Amino acid sequence: MRYFILFIFLLLHTAYAQSNDFSVIIHKPFNSELTDIVQDYDRHISAVGFSTDYGTHASRSYNDPYSYLESISKHTEHINIVKLDSNAHITLDKNFALSKLNKAVSVLKTPNGGYFIGGYSNNGQLIILQLDSDANVIFTKIFATKNYSKMAKLTPLKDGGVVAVGSSYTSREYGDNLFNNGLGLNDIYISRFTKDGRMLWSKKYGTQFDDTGIDAVEADDGSLLILSQTNEGKDKTIAITRVTEDGDKIWTKEFHNKHLHSAHRIIKLRDGNFLVSLVQNNTIDKAQIRLVKIDLFKNILIDTILNTTYASTLNDIKEYSNGSIGGVGSVKDTYNTDGLFIVVDASLKMLCQEHFGDDNYDTFNALSILNNSQAAVAGIHTDANSQEANMWILKLNDDCTIAQKTPQLHNAIDANKHISTQLPSHLYELLAKLFQDEIDAHKIKLHKDLSIELIASKLYFEQSHYKLTQAQKKFLKHFSSKLIPFLQLHKEYIEALEIDGHTSSEWKNANFTQRYLKNEQLSMRRAFSVLSYMFTKQDLKTQRFLTTLFKGSGLSFSKRVMHNNTEDKKHSRKVSFKIILKNSTQSPQK
Repeated sequence: MRYFILFIFLLLHTAYAQSNDFSVIIHKPFNSELTDIVQDYDRHISAVGFSTDYGTHASRSYNDPYSYLESISKHTEHINIVKLDSNAHITLDKNFALSKLNKAVSVLKTPNGGYFIGGYSNNGQLIILQLDSDANVIFTKIFATKNYSKMAKLTPLKDGGVVAVGSSYTSREYGDNLFNNGLGLNDIYISRFTKDGRMLWSKKYGTQFDDTGIDAVEADDGSLLILSQTNEGKDKTIAITRVTEDGDKIWTKEFHNKHLHSAHRIIKLRDGNFLVSLVQNNTIDKAQIRLVKIDLFKNILIDTILNTTYASTLNDIKEYSNGSIGGVGSVKDTYNTDGLFIVVDASLKMLCQEHFGDDNYDTFNALSILNNSQAAVAGIHTDANSQEANMWILKLNDDCTIAQKTPQLHNAIDANKHISTQLPSHLYELLAKLFQDEIDAHKIKLHKDLSIELIASKLYFEQSHYKLTQAQKKFLKHFSSKLIPFLQLHKEYIEALEIDGHTSSEWKNANFTQRYLKNEQLSMRRAFSVLSYMFTKQDLKTQRFLTTLFKGSGLSFSKRVMHNNTEDKKHSRKVSFKIILKNSTQSPQK
């Protein structure tokens, strides 16, 4: 079940992965946790949660039980923000010693490079902080009803403001117009703020049962969709309520099912529709992920269950630029809980999934899709033989592998032009920029291990063919004109360029041995066709350079493309490229 990651603990507060994996555990006294994560404008990442400080007991009188309990506690929880650079070094670690025990649930970027942080205190107050880019407090807003309140999420708005989503225990005082819609137990509690922290309105919604506000998202027209859950004994109802920008109800869509367990996230997709992450138990009472796509008029477009071997939950979901969805949460068996990362395509079909953690409690709470299509993930890691939770930050690739820390490269010199240029910190980012047009046009796919797949329909080979078509030649000429100068410029770091031929697994009237050998020969011919075409189109000087780099190989059908345990024969007939770095500085994974 587990994807094991080995850690070496360098300091009391931080521990870095023993390998080059981008995985950081931050240790604090007592329990600590990260609940949300965001990318900064400098391409670093920031995460928020809570950390614990030692406290002392002062002998005095107290007016409320929360203050007394806090005073006798050996520790005090505070909102905490941490920031990491591209090489997994912590550049900021700061907590905010507000009154009462308090926790953060959300972090958002502001246009000036600062942050909005949302959270709550243990005595039922809600908290919004606005910070500058150095995490200095610009303002603090503490608000709530007269009864116990709890924030679940802070949602960004197009006007720069925010909406706080949560719940509040009803007052039963019907004369207070704030509670006209609050009928019993907990009710959904929504507050809207301007970008400078001024509250515009605060409203409650609910039934006579136990209602909880979970998440909200802004539609293109400015209305809000609020995700909530109602508990009526053992029965659970999930609801999406659309309200105007002033908080007035437009419609409510309810999901009733005796197997429903919990709701976790709603996001707006690039096509203007919305995706909801739910958990629904199967017939043997095992938690399974349910994803529902819905439009602005409460029509269900897709409703699917992701069947997994172990009990699984997605706490957060985000959309990639290509329409696929990344999700993080937890997966558990009888004795262990691991962090879960999945990627599904735009039709919500599973592309990949992976589990991360050790033999203890590990979970992912939130993710942010980064500019390079990696996912930054925040959550909890528990050390072996320990009962204390620790902050955990990872970067994951969109093929569900763990990302690598950025290599620390030095100056590269273009000998022909005698120009010294400062090499950016990651060759992947250089390649992504160089081939941005081809990537956006879905002609190639660039992986984090510097491998490149040709994915345009006209670039695959027909069955049993290895000679290049005119379309393939035209693209390879264009592709070479970009790739080969890149190899020359960064030759100090590059060991080789592998050109690998691939095939599907079929071969008419052949047994397994014959199929493999015949396809091996065919894959080598495909690799040689591409290598020879790219080589012969260069001048003599460039050809001499390429003889030190080019390596052609045939992989037969060992890397055939599979979807749902079915071979995709068309997309298996291809050629791929991989840049191999010197001194094993790159990840062995895609």
